[in-house]
Amino acid sequence: MTTDIIILTANSLRHSYLRQTFGLADNIEVVKSYCESKSGSLLEEARKNGEQVRIDHLERRARSEHDYFAHFVNTTPDRSNPIEIPYGDINEQQYYEEITDLEPDLLVVYGSSIIRDPLLSEYDGRILNVHLGLSPYYRGTGTNFWPLVNGEPEYVGATFMYIDEGVDTGEIIHQLRARVHPYDGPHDIGNRLIADVGQVYPEIVRRFDDLHHVSQIDEPNNDHYYKSSDYNPDATAQLYENFADGMVEEYLQSEEERVAEVPIVKHPVIDEEKPLTHSDV
Repeated sequence: MTTDIIILTANSLRHSYLRQTFGLADNIEVVKSYCESKSGSLLEEARKNGEQVRIDHLERRARSEHDYFAHFVNTTPDRSNPIEIPYGDINEQQYYEEITDLEPDLLVVYGSSIIRDPLLSEYDGRILNVHLGLSPYYRGTGTNFWPLVNGEPEYVGATFMYIDEGVDTGEIIHQLRARVHPYDGPHDIGNRLIADVGQVYPEIVRRFDDLHHVSQIDEPNNDHYYKSSDYNPDATAQLYENFADGMVEEYLQSEEERVAEVPIVKHPVIDEEKPLTHSDV
């Protein structure tokens, strides 16, 4: 049985990686991908403002993203049927009508703008999202940035959830914790996690009809909620200082104990090792 999906995403290299991965996945048909495009990037903004610490950080991120995903994106067939639209336009009536006319089984979201009515109510219970961060431990923006600033790699991960009317408040389906290796930098951890998301997300789509409710994580006592306005150059400097001071090695020495203190949702029907690609690729 094939599941027809429409992907709602952005247009960075990591987003292209994920939608092209879906395009190659067994038993999934990507009817169309809507790729929202912003007029300016964070890096362009940082350069304009002369924020050297942030410039260095974002340039490193771009190089790492290229190293992890460019070869795949540039050399594999793109079966995701992408079209580019302006950022925020996915809720326009034109695209609502296009999407409903295509009659997808599911909407699959990664990195798009916030989904609103009428699209939200039309596909209630059939919109899947992946949020880079481990909800509910870290909320808001930079949810895989701030754990590393705070010296807490065990809180870096990805959350697959249903979309509801809130922001990252839907029921959690499954979570991944970032794999951390010796000598990793922040972008190794982040991009390896995105690569793992590409392994698991199609499996969640394939097993959608079997996704019964699973117990959710209790609300944590500590409140880690960050807004864009909380960012400052000192935070980025602290991030790299933590890595230089051996944060990764210290974490790996006590990883088992530390992750035990931060439980995550694992859906029993999700096989994180399921092969993705068609045999004819």
